[in-house]
Amino acid sequence: MLDTRVRRLIDPTLNRLALVLARLGLSANAMTILGFLLGAVGCVAIAWQSYEIALTFILLNRVADGLDGSIARRHGPTDVGGYLDIVLDMIFYSGVPFAFAVSRPEFTLPAAFLIYSFIGTGGSFLAYAAIAAKRGVTADSLGKKSFFYSTGLIEGTETVVFIVLCCLLPDRFAMLAWVFGALCWITTAGRIVAGVMTFRDRG
Repeated sequence: MLDTRVRRLIDPTLNRLALVLARLGLSANAMTILGFLLGAVGCVAIAWQSYEIALTFILLNRVADGLDGSIARRHGPTDVGGYLDIVLDMIFYSGVPFAFAVSRPEFTLPAAFLIYSFIGTGGSFLAYAAIAAKRGVTADSLGKKSFFYSTGLIEGTETVVFIVLCCLLPDRFAMLAWVFGALCWITTAGRIVAGVMTFRDRG
């Protein structure tokens, strides 16, 4: 919901930093992998209940996630880059509730619900993108992308805010997970309706 507005604010800074990194020879794919590794360290820190360390590495992960796209746009996005970006992002996002479940047994059920909810948002997102690509539907409101980005109530910005809140208020993870998971299902339902309405008359 907020991704387009936020990207307009942060893209100029990311683009300047991406220019420097590209001149140093860092590729978009290398940045994607580096970002994933930073996020993985953040998840391990959550599992060990080191939430300040976790927050630091998770924020670095999100910066890297923005930079890889900025670097890629300097040379043109690639299929491999788009593939790595979405797959590693989804592994990272699911890794956060899993890490909370590892850290404290009482978080197991809300963490499982949240991962279940991520399947809904991720599946509806990718299914829409696949059919949109098949039919040549494009949308570049967030810049040139490797595939179609369908919007919704819960997008990347909202997910980052949620993860930050979980790190700042770890004792409230269960409540946050139930609420955020419910919002994810609202997003999934909206994407399903949008997909049916968009594609039903096109074969």
